[in-house]
Amino acid sequence: MGSARTRAWLPGRGMVCDVPTVTFPGAGAYPVRRGSVVDVAGSARMLERLLGRCLPYVARRPLVVLTTPVLTGDDQRAGALRALEILRPHRVLTIDSVRAAALGAGADPAEPLLVADIGAQLTEVALLADGTVRHARRADRGTLDLDGALTTDAFVRTVVGMVLELLRADAATGVRAVDALARGLLLTGGGAIRPELGYALARLLRAPVRPVPAPHTAAVRGAATALLSAGRHPAFADRRS
Repeated sequence: MGSARTRAWLPGRGMVCDVPTVTFPGAGAYPVRRGSVVDVAGSARMLERLLGRCLPYVARRPLVVLTTPVLTGDDQRAGALRALEILRPHRVLTIDSVRAAALGAGADPAEPLLVADIGAQLTEVALLADGTVRHARRADRGTLDLDGALTTDAFVRTVVGMVLELLRADAATGVRAVDALARGLLLTGGGAIRPELGYALARLLRAPVRPVPAPHTAAVRGAATALLSAGRHPAFADRRS
């Protein structure tokens, strides 16, 4: 459930929706803002409308993997989980969006990795090591803000500042963020489709910037990979009764 679009993937069916995040089409009600569920009931109605008819054919009580923005607080996560209750899940697993995007991009989890996920209303930057988030920053700015008063230069400098903060934070931990940057900043999210952002980031960082293939769906592809992996564990066997 992104600020601008909601995407869902089902086993055996693939991507079943990639639609605007609105309670009802044409209603102008946006239940997710800046990566947070601000209208639980509206989000639940949207999920019921999009997925309610699909799930009985997959699992009566499905296992759900939900991507959440990095540094999401407990209250924000709880709101998203309450919205998902409409789908009667057997269990809900959450994964940071940056981790999911790296997984969807096929990145090597054994190597330290810098990821920037530029969404419509939220930008996340994280240092991953051994498949986990070691350091992260987020900013309530995204590509939709570029259509307003925010300039591309100011936005890019915000992202660069976040990367530099990670480098400073990593100096005491020895995860080798500098080496990760030298290999290239992995760029995901809808912002990776805009070449001017990648070019400007590479110029200011003086490092490679690597947009992933189909970057706007990298996170949901990673969530699908996590779902299939978790689904093979006996504890998460489908309940179809």
